[in-house]
Amino acid sequence: MTSSVAPDLWAAIAREAVRESSLWADALRRDPEHEPVFSPLGEERFALGLETIYEGYLVHYGRPRLFAPSDEDTALLLGDYLYAHGLVRIAQFGDVDAVADLSELISLCSQLRAEHADGDGALWAASAALLGQDALDGPRSALRLHGDAAALDATARARAGDAAVDRSLAVHAGRVR
Repeated sequence: MTSSVAPDLWAAIAREAVRESSLWADALRRDPEHEPVFSPLGEERFALGLETIYEGYLVHYGRPRLFAPSDEDTALLLGDYLYAHGLVRIAQFGDVDAVADLSELISLCSQLRAEHADGDGALWAASAALLGQDALDGPRSALRLHGDAAALDATARARAGDAAVDRSLAVHAGRVR
């Protein structure tokens, strides 16, 4: 299932962050990028929450699109703020399974990063494509326990299609370090 990302999505992320803290206002890039990465793989209603959480991930582990924190402490706080704010946005739909999927996504990505392991792209793609559908436990376990992202990749491709997943993974690869 694909979605289009509304142009005001980026403005909403920035506007609400600025309202929350002057630190986040100071961290806004002067030349923001508005390229969705994984939200086009899933339901449109989840786009704002997914892109908010993904921006937090990029603040922690890559090249963010909207923010350029001045130091590591600000980056850590901003990334965590974006994670939490994205989860709140998803929780507003009353979909407990979607919130649980995203919590697992954040946790498992942190584990992968700590272990310098691969598989985060497939995890993001599958999570976006099947958010809240109670279909990710087995594929996530294969990654968590065996470092095998193949089931996540196949799951994402079965739902969103090869071309869409390839595009998301290519953009992701260019944004993470």
